[in-house]
Amino acid sequence: MVAGEILPFPLEDEYKKNTGITPADVKELRRWLKTQPHLPDDHITDMDLILAYHSCNRSTGVTKQVIDLHFTLKTLFTQYFKDRRFDAGVERTLNNLLLTLLPTRTKEGYAIFYTHFLNTDPKAFVFTDAIKAAFMVLEFYQYEEGTWPGVTFVIDFEGMTLGHVARIDLINLQQYLYYLQEAMLVKLMHLNFINAPSFIDRVVMMMKPFLKKEMMDILRIHTVGSDSVRQHIPMEALPKDFGGSYKSSSECRDELISKLRANASFFENENKKRVVESRRPGKPKTISDIFGGLEGSFKKLDID
Repeated sequence: MVAGEILPFPLEDEYKKNTGITPADVKELRRWLKTQPHLPDDHITDMDLILAYHSCNRSTGVTKQVIDLHFTLKTLFTQYFKDRRFDAGVERTLNNLLLTLLPTRTKEGYAIFYTHFLNTDPKAFVFTDAIKAAFMVLEFYQYEEGTWPGVTFVIDFEGMTLGHVARIDLINLQQYLYYLQEAMLVKLMHLNFINAPSFIDRVVMMMKPFLKKEMMDILRIHTVGSDSVRQHIPMEALPKDFGGSYKSSSECRDELISKLRANASFFENENKKRVVESRRPGKPKTISDIFGGLEGSFKKLDID
């Protein structure tokens, strides 16, 4: 191990969590995985299988579909997932945009994944790069901590302008939201927009064609100065320069960048978890196959 390198969350500790998942469940999924020649069985870890099973509320049938879709999209959505590495481009994104898992949980025990502009210049906002970095950061936290009872996304719009909105393209928005709803291996419980500007309706209107009803139901919009956010998010959890009492945003940023730099091998190994379409039983999958049948989506979001 190099200095600062983090080991994966121990399986024995994961099984002690109150998830109801057992080694026998993982063995059953592993047996199925070995019958899928296109999937990267040799590189998919037991923790990957646990994360998938947990995100699907321990439904074996749904988990199999989500595992296939998860690795299929990671292969097809090359702008986010091809040749991932912690490089100067990712570091630049993380210097412009805070992406962090806050240590405080919600009252329900959910993890809080928080994002806030560090550089409010619209020219510094590259939507594709932001999505790529967000998925990298979230997956690394899962590697470090295993499953969470649920995750709340808190997107802090402070500093956002119409100039930023103009840089959100619909193709990336569609692919990002599809992966978020259908293939991400977390239980997404709530999506909180805080410090929402007066033009937030424009953002929602852009998103709406790509959102399932369940996602609309868990979307909470808190306008600037609204007290409603306090009912759902412990405000003291936020960085101290963004209204909370946690570390400063620059400390959060620097710690994350140092952590990812020291654990670059995590992403080198993750790059091996891709589908070989030529080995898929039946017809190889393409992006047009995925977006030709959105009405057939199957991963249900959790609503409390």
